[in-house]
Amino acid sequence: MADYKDTLNLPHTDFPMKADLAKREPDLLRYWRELDLYVRQRAEFAGRPKFVLHDGPPYANG
Repeated sequence: MADYKDTLNLPHTDFPMKADLAKREPDLLRYWRELDLYVRQRAEFAGRPKFVLHDGPPYANG
């Protein structure tokens, strides 16, 4: 049987195949704290009108 694996034009990415959020999230939260990201965002958007997105359930019947 022919092997077509090397003939496919597939995208290449640096993203991992699995998110592995249980391991990665603490590092991401620590990084955001080091950047003081929340305070910086609040300062950047101070004085602008508030934007509220009312997001609901994914289905009409909840």
